[in-house]
Amino acid sequence: MDSLFPWLRVPTDRVALRVGDRVLSQRELAAACAHHVEALRSRGIAVGDRVAVWTQPAIETLVALVAQAAAGYVSVPVDPKLGDGELAHVLADAAPRLCVAADVASIASRVGARSTLATVVATGPAAPLAIAPVGDAPALVLYTSGTTGAPKGALITARNIASNLDMLARAWGWTGDDVVVHALPMFHVHGLVLGLFGSMRRGGALRWVPRFVPDELAAALRDHTAGGRAVMFAVPTMYHRLCDAAEHAPAIADALRAARLLVSGSAPLPTREHHRLERLTGHRVIERYGLTETLINCSTRHDGDRRPGFVGPPLDGVELRLVDDARQLIDARDGTTIGEIAVRGPHVFAGYLNRDEATRAVLDDDGWFYTGDLATRAADGQVCIVGRRSTDLIKCGGFKVGAGEVEAALLEVAEVSEAAVIGVPDADLGERIVAFVVVRSPIVPAAIEAYVASRLSPHKRPREVLVLDALPRNAMGKVQKAALRTLWSAERPDR
Repeated sequence: MDSLFPWLRVPTDRVALRVGDRVLSQRELAAACAHHVEALRSRGIAVGDRVAVWTQPAIETLVALVAQAAAGYVSVPVDPKLGDGELAHVLADAAPRLCVAADVASIASRVGARSTLATVVATGPAAPLAIAPVGDAPALVLYTSGTTGAPKGALITARNIASNLDMLARAWGWTGDDVVVHALPMFHVHGLVLGLFGSMRRGGALRWVPRFVPDELAAALRDHTAGGRAVMFAVPTMYHRLCDAAEHAPAIADALRAARLLVSGSAPLPTREHHRLERLTGHRVIERYGLTETLINCSTRHDGDRRPGFVGPPLDGVELRLVDDARQLIDARDGTTIGEIAVRGPHVFAGYLNRDEATRAVLDDDGWFYTGDLATRAADGQVCIVGRRSTDLIKCGGFKVGAGEVEAALLEVAEVSEAAVIGVPDADLGERIVAFVVVRSPIVPAAIEAYVASRLSPHKRPREVLVLDALPRNAMGKVQKAALRTLWSAERPDR
């Protein structure tokens, strides 16, 4: 395929996008893309320029993102909920030539003197869209979560996107007959690259539900399951809430059951939720693992072993290895030895915008990207993520403990609905394990500690268990462990 979305050259009347009651066929979307690009040109915006896109919950947002990717512009997706300081950083760092939004009035006061353009869906006659070939020029600047400093803009090329989506098509049996249904934001890899661009590359359709409500997502899924080709993308928090809802609403379970695939990502899906989903829907969830900088590295296969707790083997075309602290190869496939994941392949990003030093810190001269994620590898190549090097490797009493293993044990406790683990300084142990839990029914912390101690080695048990009303999470449902550290420190001013 010499273009990112090949069907744009010969569009049909097949449905391409649906948001609420608004529907665009391929032919209508192609025309809308051409009109959008013409509007950019009329404002003096050239191919290769950066354009910020406010990812508001409207079909106009999708048109702008598809059009700009197809024609060779560089999109900078913006979360409309960014705080003023966060937004100022993104706009100063990316320096977009133009800011576009479905509701431009709502962003005018936030972007200052920067030029703005209201996106519209125009489907009348238009000059043919000049489609850019797939190449190594940036197509997206995606900002990282900023867990280790100010967010960095990852430069994602059209070749990164195309190669990775083709890898996923082979792993998932993904074709143009599939309709992807999701309620994910359009400023992250999961919702944007996989959900929107993946659907468009395959020539299928996307049903976007911008606001996650279990009943609404299930209803959207139900609309597309008659042909047995609906595929749902969601994060673990969504699956947890869908399961809660399905236990009281059989119609939700029926909608999930009728999907071809349920795909989970952006954070590990607890083993308990795997089993609960299988019991409620008959599905074993597809898990995949990726980062902003690499897109997707591993996935379980549609026709392979979907093992709870594992994210599958590397995708075809991805080289993956585990390395030690000195970035030397760990040649172990024993399911227990922990190493940092390094990956190489055509899906790995081009670097960080304006951050050459940060790029060199993670991407070596041989093309290996060092993810900072810790994992073990089984004999059959399946990968199990145990956490982040910066936050989830706990050195307790001379042992290395992966936070993910302890969290999995905590979630086996019937009364515990959510769990997160951190390591905190300890004069005797070096670090001790502290667990934060959300409970669905009362239980004393000592009973939780005792259960984990019975399931894992003694040094892996939490020395403190704190009960919270909710875990702090970002927009993709990932637990914000920096916030947990702040909370723990605030309760202990002497620390």
